[in-house]
Amino acid sequence: MPLPLSPSAQRFQNLINDLGHPVHVVEFSASTRTAAEAAAVVGCEVAQIAKSIMFRTRDSGRPVLVVASGSNRVNETAVARRLGPLIGGEKLAKADAEFVRANAGYAIGGVPPLGHTVPPVVLVDRDLLAFDTVWAAAGTPCAVFPVAPATLVALTGGQVDEVT
Repeated sequence: MPLPLSPSAQRFQNLINDLGHPVHVVEFSASTRTAAEAAAVVGCEVAQIAKSIMFRTRDSGRPVLVVASGSNRVNETAVARRLGPLIGGEKLAKADAEFVRANAGYAIGGVPPLGHTVPPVVLVDRDLLAFDTVWAAAGTPCAVFPVAPATLVALTGGQVDEVT
């Protein structure tokens, strides 16, 4: 059952409204923190969940966001290779919770694919393009929004490629 939006989810809804995109953030009482939880709550396939996973470049500490299909495991080495010139050829490292909050402006489990404090380099999983609609986090571990994959790519400015 959808709930009134919490401050973080409302902040994301305001951002998306300001960008002129008619998407509607939905917040649930059940967790949507993991792809499996989100798919169960929304009623879609796990592959339709667009999970936002933040990394950092090892040397410069630049944020890198991978928006991956919920059914895919991200291969950091492959992602770094695909993003090559965009990240100066650096390797990737996992981002800890403090780095994520400082750079995304949201806590892990609710990181949306756009609207970050520090704009990241973005890679969008090609597998998401197989769907008419995907669901992404919207600011809290219980908030999501539906979006067409092409719109997601346009909103994030992300490069589309494989993430595995």
